[in-house]
Amino acid sequence: MADWDDRLPRVRGRYAFDVDLSRTVWFRAGGRADVVFRPADIDDLAHFLAARPADVPVTVVGLGSNLLVRDGGVEGVVVRLRQGFRDVRVRWDVGAGALDMNVARYCRDQGVDGLAFLSGIPGTIGGALRMNAGAYGYEMADVLVEARALDGDGTMHVLAPDAMGLSYRHSDVPDDWILVSAVLAGRRGDPAAIARHMEEINIAREASQPIRARTGGSTFTNPEGNKAWELIDEAGCRGLARGGAQISEQHCNFIVNAGGATASDIEGLGEEVRRRVEQKTGLSLRWEIRRIGRHGCWPEGTGEGEA
Repeated sequence: MADWDDRLPRVRGRYAFDVDLSRTVWFRAGGRADVVFRPADIDDLAHFLAARPADVPVTVVGLGSNLLVRDGGVEGVVVRLRQGFRDVRVRWDVGAGALDMNVARYCRDQGVDGLAFLSGIPGTIGGALRMNAGAYGYEMADVLVEARALDGDGTMHVLAPDAMGLSYRHSDVPDDWILVSAVLAGRRGDPAAIARHMEEINIAREASQPIRARTGGSTFTNPEGNKAWELIDEAGCRGLARGGAQISEQHCNFIVNAGGATASDIEGLGEEVRRRVEQKTGLSLRWEIRRIGRHGCWPEGTGEGEA
């Protein structure tokens, strides 16, 4: 702790040391972070990035809804965008730390239509931008006007959607850039009609997904022309378990922590599903869940999969 405290720049936000990240991510599994930094605002974050030692790695974590932290923990500094990054202003300038659900609710209350789909995406706006998240027929590319990001040296960039290379569950934004805000486009609508639409989305999610379980959301992206859950089901993986991790019986593109799962249980189960699906169908599933950190003890008989 003393070594980190001496090496890191002075900030207005807060550092915490040796933090258990399993309490942060929705899976409730995984290792620790050397340091967690909660910047006070964008200027504080830019100062940190410009002044940090070049050999200190930086990883950004949002709500932890679509994230697996490996058991060996995360080296360097984990940045969490909290207070100061959650504002939703009248011109729909949205902080990257704002919860997707809260943005949808705010727009509902203001009579702004076209953003209700965000209520079906767990996580924050920053994470949704990073992966071009989508649900119920819409994705971030459909509503994004521009985004702002800090590069690894703390320099601000304003990004038009075309410059971000947005495609299905993907963006070309460099990995070491931190998305800090976005301007989103909506249209005038009736708050009551928007509320009904959001309720329909909530009912559909409740009926089809294990949203009350310890999970990380959709595990794999859909291969072109196919649905991942159907391929997983066809490969006989519904209900498949490894340690405390299990493929959901309700929706088999979800891995759940059924009790006491390690990150290695979860990732190892995912890799076994990928192996069986490729063996059965010839198609290779791509992880949608972001996996970070160092491996702990890898389950016997599996490979490490994608980096």
